[in-house]
Amino acid sequence: MQTPPLKEAKEKLRELLKQEAFKKGNFVLSSGKTSSYYLDGRIITLTPEGAYLAASIILDMVGSEDIQAIGGPTLGADPIVGAVAVLSYLKGRPLKTFIVRKSAKEHGMQRQIEGPALAKDSKVVLVDDVATTGQALIEAKEVLDRAGIKVDKAIVIVDRQEGAAGNLAQAGLELESIFSVKEFL
Repeated sequence: MQTPPLKEAKEKLRELLKQEAFKKGNFVLSSGKTSSYYLDGRIITLTPEGAYLAASIILDMVGSEDIQAIGGPTLGADPIVGAVAVLSYLKGRPLKTFIVRKSAKEHGMQRQIEGPALAKDSKVVLVDDVATTGQALIEAKEVLDRAGIKVDKAIVIVDRQEGAAGNLAQAGLELESIFSVKEFL
């Protein structure tokens, strides 16, 4: 399957986000902050085109980095990592994917990290749809750190530019984003 050029993929994804995921009004964010706008990335990443475009761009962003997996905090990362898994396989560079729960399940295998087993010292990249303060990504990193998994980068579709980059840097994570919120305001 031929993926669109990066510039074209980004423009298509930006338009989808602008048309479908960007809402104006009064909202309370997961960080507890209030906002006059909301970006619901899942509206796009749960569509075939949006999932494909996001995964294409993210795979391009990680390029040939030596990583073993891509994952992130549930729920924002869920559709992204599913698309990344499929597309990485189709491109001949299959990557494992995983989801980090807020807390371990109390039944079954009682895991907090869901997906194929990751060896200690595996190098991974975190993804999420939107970052405000970056707290969900920081919490996911802490879970991975306890499991001995190395993570030093996070990629989000949209950085709201409300402190996530600085907070993640303090936690030892570099934040890369496909878009900044300024592109939608």
